[in-house]
Amino acid sequence: MKTKQMSRSAIALSAAVLVAALLAARMAPAQEAAAPYPTMAPVDQYLMADRAAEIALARSAAPKSISDGAEVLVLGRDGYAMAVKGGNGFVCLVERAFAASTDFNEFWNPKNRSPICLNAAAARGHVPLQELKARLVMAGKSKAEISRAVTAAFDNKKLPLPEPGAMCYMMSKQQYLNDGARNWHPHLMWFVPGDAAKRWGAGLPGSPVIAANDPEERMTIMMVLVDHWSDGTPAPRTEH
Repeated sequence: MKTKQMSRSAIALSAAVLVAALLAARMAPAQEAAAPYPTMAPVDQYLMADRAAEIALARSAAPKSISDGAEVLVLGRDGYAMAVKGGNGFVCLVERAFAASTDFNEFWNPKNRSPICLNAAAARGHVPLQELKARLVMAGKSKAEISRAVTAAFDNKKLPLPEPGAMCYMMSKQQYLNDGARNWHPHLMWFVPGDAAKRWGAGLPGSPVIAANDPEERMTIMMVLVDHWSDGTPAPRTEH
């Protein structure tokens, strides 16, 4: 794969979202797209034994001025639960690879740790989605069962579409987005209902916006790279 193509697609491997976490799997050559993790690993491999370490990692998604006042969720055997009560409307958590859509080729990668800090508008839609998926994963459901449950939740209006202004920070130097990108680059993301790349001018020459349409979760994820990590240190330079 060409270096420039990897530069534009590597972020797609983040889960979150991202995931996120799903674009490069769709852009990669067929031989690279074969699922390296065909089945779920033992549950313990997705959990962090040190609760304080997971809270700190979740907070590292955004600058301290934001994350210090945020609610923090941690993943347990029954799914996500609140570990720290917040006061500024933001919610921080460490997503795993299964935060991505079920066609992500590293959906079951137990090494994924993707800290994300969502503003209030994003949290109202994205957190319930991730809570649902985490419960299903912890219950041992298959990718097909998870996909059907997500579809049904959207169809029955139990999961809302993203609100205007829904955005998040993914600026952790400690993030592990996938086996290829690892911690890649710090970035901001916006969640937009439907297929919205053209309306945002995403992916056009000179545009700083990268887009990933996710039909399963009924949204487009817009991503913009930033030049520093959440701790203020410089990030790797990117190719254009």
